[in-house]
Amino acid sequence: MKEVKEKEVGGYQRMPVGIVIERKDLNNRWADFSWNPVAVIPGAPPQSPSDKWRLLSKGADWVHYHAATLELELFRGETEGYKVNLANYKPHVYVVLSPGEEEDEPEVIPLLATVCPYEAESYTEDSDQVVEGVPMPLPIVSWVRDFVDKYHVDVPFKKRKQKKAYDPRKGDFGRGGSGAE
Repeated sequence: MKEVKEKEVGGYQRMPVGIVIERKDLNNRWADFSWNPVAVIPGAPPQSPSDKWRLLSKGADWVHYHAATLELELFRGETEGYKVNLANYKPHVYVVLSPGEEEDEPEVIPLLATVCPYEAESYTEDSDQVVEGVPMPLPIVSWVRDFVDKYHVDVPFKKRKQKKAYDPRKGDFGRGGSGAE
């Protein structure tokens, strides 16, 4: 197995991942084909989203391209999301694609790769972007698991006490739940 290069700086790690995009022919009147991420390549060589895509493989009605190499980043403050992802039956790397807007750009441009489902979800608010989970390769599973083991701290749930509302009869202005604190 190819050794994957990752970089670490105090609670932050990153790894280059190649984004594999599939162009699938469609048989309908509204679109000729669809674009979807289908895989990531751990430790892929550098490739900018603006570079010409590299053909990886093709079938009867589909083509796979290495569209870009992005940095997959881990932050110690997001380990809860990584834990949730690793607990899934099949963990995912979430890939965010944006539509190409210029004439010389591809129809979709890889924008982000993340293993945090919460971060991926935040990109679903923009209807123009495509957010898809692809199977997380074993080297990335091991890397994320090691990071979580090293940095995750369980934060116990604390139920907050409700502050009492302001009562003018008691004259406790400024200490109640009036928001004037």
